[in-house]
Amino acid sequence: MLNSLNKHLQKWMPVLTPLSLVVGVLFENVGHQLLFLVPWLFAFMTFAGSLSMNFEGIKSLKKYPKVILVVIAFLHILMPIWAYFVSTVIFHDHLLTIGFVLAVAVPTGVTSFIWVSICRGHLALCLAIILIDTLISPVVIPALLHIVVGQTIEIDTIGLILDLLWMIVVPSIIGVALNEFTKGKIELTLGKKLSPFSKLSLFSIVMINSSAIAPYIKNISLELVSVILVVFLLAVSGYAFCLILGHILWKDISIITMFIFTGGMRNIAVGVVIATTYFPAKTVMPVVFGMLFQQVLASFFSRVTEKYQLKYAEG
Repeated sequence: MLNSLNKHLQKWMPVLTPLSLVVGVLFENVGHQLLFLVPWLFAFMTFAGSLSMNFEGIKSLKKYPKVILVVIAFLHILMPIWAYFVSTVIFHDHLLTIGFVLAVAVPTGVTSFIWVSICRGHLALCLAIILIDTLISPVVIPALLHIVVGQTIEIDTIGLILDLLWMIVVPSIIGVALNEFTKGKIELTLGKKLSPFSKLSLFSIVMINSSAIAPYIKNISLELVSVILVVFLLAVSGYAFCLILGHILWKDISIITMFIFTGGMRNIAVGVVIATTYFPAKTVMPVVFGMLFQQVLASFFSRVTEKYQLKYAEG
């Protein structure tokens, strides 16, 4: 039953995610009352996702150090610069710029593993990048935000680092350690049972946090439409850049496939939590809207990837 529920939730994610956002906006008073649950829900999501990971992926660090460095640099240097450039050219609003940069600066999405698996990409490398990127996030995200924010807004850096440790690093380490200890059995037993609840937690996080942007969404404006369009542009360009860069840098199609999804997807839920906790509500807008397109674009680029694989497959 849980497996069936999980498959249905996976199938309907592109619909249920924006629906959660709409529900959150309509019932904003309820969302405000439930904000205390968000860090717990996120920690649970991270733990459930980490049950499929093990330290075996770290061996990829020795075998493919340059690939991993390129992916990390793309995620935390190239895309934040691109987001900063696009948002400052189109908008003259520092809060929105912070939101756009935060939306692309968060770690790669754990769900990228699902798409890499579906498209026959390099799974060991994918897991290694998810794990490494997750572990370095308490250093990388505060550093990037300090550069972008400057002196205009004061950030509680210690609080931010502690939140990232609690929501991402600690649950990840516990999940990976349990996977190692049980020799992967926990993923097949507990991991599969938790999968649907993990997705329900994601919808809950979107619903609760979207209450923060309710005042902006209720009044449809040119700025709101522009924000959504720029979020879409950044999301599409992330996938497209990965395909182009991957094609230039590597001949191994499995590595290029892995790069498309680890570079294109983001752990947007953590960005939403950071934005709602540490910044004014307007900053949340670009981050939350990223959730509208993530799964839809992953599905679209899975088809693009398949066509690419057919064209460039050896023999």
